[in-house]
Amino acid sequence: IQIMDAQTAYWDMVNDHGGIDGKMVELVVLDNGYDVPTHLDRYEAMRDKDNGVVFLSQSTGSPHTAAIAEMLIEDNLGAIPLSWYSGWPDPGYGQNVFESYTNYCYESINAVDWLSKNVVDGDTKLAVISYPGEYGQDGATGAKIAAEALGIEVVYDGEGAAIPGADQTPVITGLIESGANLVWATVGPSVFAEIFGGAAAQGFTPIWSGNSPTYNYMLLATPLAPALDAFYYQSAYALTWNSGDAPGMKTMVAELQARMPDKPLSDVYTYGWTEAMAAHQILETAARNGDMTRAGVVRAANETVIDYQGLAPNQSYAGEINDFIVRESYVFDTQADLFNVEATVADGGSTGSVMMAGGPIMSDITRDHVYEGACFSAG
Repeated sequence: IQIMDAQTAYWDMVNDHGGIDGKMVELVVLDNGYDVPTHLDRYEAMRDKDNGVVFLSQSTGSPHTAAIAEMLIEDNLGAIPLSWYSGWPDPGYGQNVFESYTNYCYESINAVDWLSKNVVDGDTKLAVISYPGEYGQDGATGAKIAAEALGIEVVYDGEGAAIPGADQTPVITGLIESGANLVWATVGPSVFAEIFGGAAAQGFTPIWSGNSPTYNYMLLATPLAPALDAFYYQSAYALTWNSGDAPGMKTMVAELQARMPDKPLSDVYTYGWTEAMAAHQILETAARNGDMTRAGVVRAANETVIDYQGLAPNQSYAGEINDFIVRESYVFDTQADLFNVEATVADGGSTGSVMMAGGPIMSDITRDHVYEGACFSAG
């Protein structure tokens, strides 16, 4: 798994430089199969007081992490979620969950605002499609918040309509009949490819974008590449592989080239690397405080300002939520000719994404939003 490849390389680097306070870091990886009951079972091993862990540098999935949120508090354990649900900053929901980057909701607002003003020709007519649940509907809600604030007509509201494993023909038909010139998607790459490809085959060619998990650069190795090049803009929470010249990018690329040169290119290396950066800096704070217990690490997390060295907007968890919640995200143009499917980490190369706006973007709507809880809640 590429995210874990990056984390493993990061901790190997840390240990090669003496570890943390002279202690070597042991990375424990257990696969949850993206299944909530399995996640709960794996958590039992992690929470064990004698043989468990001091911190979770990745808890994969929104419902999966929600299922252990209360237990994290009971166990004095902190966790970084591989999930960008807007509920995590709420201490009543995710007190011991230390989110990375912005959330699905704010990401949607930023991108819909930026694309409508900088890419879409004429008045924007928005279509929204999403999975049901915290991921899909959090992203869809953000897109509709932007539309309402900007006076954009939502001509197709497919919130929750894209069901994984279902026939997507009704969604494709609804999109085409809507006449939208901007589509915002909060789905996964396979469902996105089915809907995007099916609509494009019928001559439906608006501007497309979506929350970060919607898109996978490997789609540029499929027949969809020309249409993606022409119509898709990638949204992300952090820099994509080898994009930009941030100090953190130079370090990550150099270390991964040295430690895993034959691995394929991937945008998610940045997510794994920055998760490890956050955990490392939190553990360093705990070591300086002289308290490496679980409770001490949680206290350290609430004191630490995470410096991502330009790979993503910096992060902290102390003080009032509206002062520390991350509101920026990124938009990338898709350029298929930059991507070589056979390239490896050793080659450097590109996943076909070119950063727009010169850095992170933030809508005025996002900037002024007063956070009082999740944009979407199933409960």
